[in-house]
Amino acid sequence: MSEAAPGEDRYVGDGDIGDGDIGGAGRPSVAVPGEEWRRLDRRMLLATAAVLCGVAGGAGLPATVGLAGSRPLWQVLSWVLAGALLLVLGGTAADYVRWRRTRYRIGPERVELHTGLLLVKRRSLARERIRSVDLTANPLQRLLGLVKVRIGTGESTGGSESTLELDLVTRAEGELLRHDLLARAATDAGVPDEGALATVDPRWIRYAPVSFVAPALGGAAAGAVMQVSEWFGAQAEVIDWIGERFRDVSLVWMLVDLALIATVVGAVGALGLWVEMWWNYRLEREPGGTLRVRRGLLTARSVSIEERRLRGIEVVEPLGVRLAGAARVDAVATGLAKDDGDKHADLKTLLPAVPRELADRVAAQVLGEPEPPTGAPLAAHPRAARTRRLRWALWSVAAPVALLAGLGLLLTPVLLYVAAGCAVVLTPLAVLLALDAYRSLGHGVSGAYLVTRSGTVRRTTVALQRSGVIGWTVKQSYFQRRAGVLTLTATTAAGDGAYDILDAGESQGLTFAAEAVPDLLAPFVEPVRTPEARSTEG
Repeated sequence: MSEAAPGEDRYVGDGDIGDGDIGGAGRPSVAVPGEEWRRLDRRMLLATAAVLCGVAGGAGLPATVGLAGSRPLWQVLSWVLAGALLLVLGGTAADYVRWRRTRYRIGPERVELHTGLLLVKRRSLARERIRSVDLTANPLQRLLGLVKVRIGTGESTGGSESTLELDLVTRAEGELLRHDLLARAATDAGVPDEGALATVDPRWIRYAPVSFVAPALGGAAAGAVMQVSEWFGAQAEVIDWIGERFRDVSLVWMLVDLALIATVVGAVGALGLWVEMWWNYRLEREPGGTLRVRRGLLTARSVSIEERRLRGIEVVEPLGVRLAGAARVDAVATGLAKDDGDKHADLKTLLPAVPRELADRVAAQVLGEPEPPTGAPLAAHPRAARTRRLRWALWSVAAPVALLAGLGLLLTPVLLYVAAGCAVVLTPLAVLLALDAYRSLGHGVSGAYLVTRSGTVRRTTVALQRSGVIGWTVKQSYFQRRAGVLTLTATTAAGDGAYDILDAGESQGLTFAAEAVPDLLAPFVEPVRTPEARSTEG
C-alpha cells in the first residue's frame, strides 16, 4: 500500500472496510509486524444518538408550539415525533457507517487514518513531525469515558493545519497516544525543572467580570430573549412588559437601566464561563520538554506544546483586566492553529488573567529565564508618536461629530445637541486613550529576547527569541516620514508571524533592529557619516 505524504488527502473507492480490508475494491492491507489497525470506540454511537435527541427536542418544541394552533395536537405530535425519530435513527446510522469505515494505525514512522462515508479518505502524518496531541471531552463524552484526540504537526497544508482527529476513543487510549506520540529524549543540560508551573487559584475569578466577555455576553443574552420570544410569538408581549416596568422613567434612564441589567447579566455569565473554562487548571512541564495545559469543569481540555517550538511569550492586558492589575499569558510557538474559525483560538493560552507579577513570573519559568523578559525596562518612543496618536484620537471624534452637526443643520436641531454632547464626552476620553497608547509604546532587548509593547484597549508585551527572527520589514508612510518615525516588523515563523514596533524614531529603530539581530539588517543600512568623519576620510 502506498503511503500519503504528510497531511496529504487521498481518495479511493467506496467499498466496505472489514477487519482485513483497507480502502476500496476489497484490497487487503498488509500490516507492518507489531502494528495493528484500530477502530474508534463503539460508544461514539451512543454519544451521537444522545446529541441528536437533544437537537430533535430543541427543534421539536418550538415546531410543536408553532403548529399546534392550526392543526389537531395529536397530528402535530405525530409529525414532530416521526421527524425526530427519523433524525436520530438516520444520524446514528450514518455515524455507524463512519465507525465501520474508520481505522487508524500508529506505526514506528507514521500515523495513519482511513475514514469516510461514500469515499474513503486516507491521511498520514510522519511521527517525527508531530508537535501536538490535544485531548478534548465534553460532559457527555466524559460520562462515557471518551475523548477526542487531535494530532497536529504544526504545518499548513492548503491553508489549514495538518492534523488528524480521532473522534472518539477511550480516555485511557487517548492518554497513551499522547504520551507515545510526544515522547522525546530529554537532553541532559539546560532543561528546566519538571513539574507544575501554575495551578488554579479561585481568587483569579475576580478578573472575569472586567474582561470584554462580560458586555458581549450581556448583549447576547438580550438578543436571545428577543429571539426566543419571537419564536413563540410573544415578542410584542415582552416589549410591552418591559415598557410597563419603566412606565414612569424617561427614555434615557430606561436605556441606562437596561444597559446596567445587561452588564450584570453579562458579569454573571462571565463568571460561569470562567469556571467552565479554567476550573481544574494546571500548567506543567513534562519529561522530554513538553508544556501541558489541563483545564475545564464540564468540557475537559488537555493541550500540549513542545518547548522546542516555543519562540517566546505574549503578555496580554485588555483594558479592564489591566486596570485591575492583571494580565494573560499566551505562547508564541510554531504550529499552533491560527484563526481556524476561532475553533482552536484558545490553544495558545498558557495562563488566564492573573496578577501581573504572577504572569511575569510564570512567563520566566516557561522560558527558563531567571528574570521575566516581559518585565524588562523598555526604550520610550519619540514625541512624534504621541502627536500622531493625539491627532488620530481627535479626528476619530471630529468626524462623527461633524456628521451629526451637518445632519442637524439639514434635518432637526436635536442632532446638534447630540453632536455637542458627543464632543464633550468623547473628546477627553479619546485624548486619555491616545496618551495611554503612547505610554504603552516601548521596545528593548532582554538577554536572548527582543521585547516590544503596544496597544491601549488591548495592550500586548511580546518577548520574542532573537534567534527566531527571520527578517525585518521597515514601513514608513508619508506622514511617518514627515514626523521622522517608522514601523519595524519582526518576522518569525511562530505565533502571528509578525510583531510590530510602532512609530520608533528612524535612527532609533534601525539601530535597534541591527543590534537586536546582528547581520540581518546591517547589510541594508548605510551608516550616517558625521562631518568629522568626512573630514578625516578626506
